[in-house]
Amino acid sequence: MKKEKTIKWTRKHLLGIEGLTAEEILLILDQAEEFKEVLERPIPKVPTLRGMTIVNLFCEASTRTRSSFELAAKRLSADTLSIVASSSSFVKGETLKDTARNIEAMKIDMIVMRHACAGAPHFLSGCVDASVINAGDGAHEHPTQALLDAFTIRKKIGKFKGLNVSIIGDISHSRVARSNIWALNKLGANVTVCGPKTLIPAQIEKMGVKVTYDIDEAIKGADVLNVLRIQLERQEKGLFPSIREYVKCFGITKDRLEKTAKKDIVVMHPGPINRGVELSQDVADGKYSVILDQVTNGVAVRMAVLFLLSQVIRASAGKDEKLEED
Repeated sequence: MKKEKTIKWTRKHLLGIEGLTAEEILLILDQAEEFKEVLERPIPKVPTLRGMTIVNLFCEASTRTRSSFELAAKRLSADTLSIVASSSSFVKGETLKDTARNIEAMKIDMIVMRHACAGAPHFLSGCVDASVINAGDGAHEHPTQALLDAFTIRKKIGKFKGLNVSIIGDISHSRVARSNIWALNKLGANVTVCGPKTLIPAQIEKMGVKVTYDIDEAIKGADVLNVLRIQLERQEKGLFPSIREYVKCFGITKDRLEKTAKKDIVVMHPGPINRGVELSQDVADGKYSVILDQVTNGVAVRMAVLFLLSQVIRASAGKDEKLEED
């Protein structure tokens, strides 16, 4: 019997999903499965990252992602420091590079970063020795959101191969959409995107997705709907006639699902929800929704990411110590 190849995590940073292999994605999901069990214990804490320091550097507003990373680090017994742009030296004109290098001078191990500019975490990874985790960069990528979405799908349905996933809404401005498309394609799912023509990027078919502008077509045959927030803060004016028109054409309602969807369809949303716009109240809180499961699973997934990167950090430190001894 042929022995299965064991995949080992070797990356110092997690900057996106696009560059990962399917095997690396599954390794993170498998590791998250172990930490999900830890979170269900009476005392949901392990000493795995004791002695390590993790900085959350958020230059853009966040509740779920920042809180999830903070809790993940604390559940692993790491020391944490949170910095938000509005109360940092950014307001005095300090550059991102100088901020990060000053933080690193305090002997930290990882930086979890959210930034409004696409590519900012990639830039930062070239300026510091610490590991960098992309917690969302502009409209580019949001890797841990895609990972927790994939983890939630696997927990709920048990497979990716041949699964039909429709991503609904503001695709053009969504880092979640891009990361999900990369992850789901690599894992063997079939991805459809749907929204107003003005919110679907040109030539997105090249990413390996099907495009439709008919919401009923997107729902019909789908196993999973991942419904995105309308990101008014990133849009130019006039991309669709009105919120009322958007709800009429693309809003996910209970009546629409019961008329068109599979009986066991799964409805997801990365949050925050514009209730009554992307999702009606009865769908957001109803039997199809796994939105709160996504939040819970996000902690386990981020614990897995922190743990895997910590292994690379410690392995590298061990090599450096050996060189010094020699």
